[in-house]
Amino acid sequence: MNINNLHISLAPLVSLIAGILILVAPRLLNYIVAIYLIVIGVIGLMGGSNFHMR
Repeated sequence: MNINNLHISLAPLVSLIAGILILVAPRLLNYIVAIYLIVIGVIGLMGGSNFHMR
């Protein structure tokens, strides 16, 4: 497998990180949700599903 061909969608990655942070630190739930919504909104404005990390 060539590492250059590995594409990770950013939205599911942000969701996974947010979920883990909520499990680890439930007190931060409001901040994590707010940051998540901001990040997903910015991703959506930048091109939605066409935005991938390499």
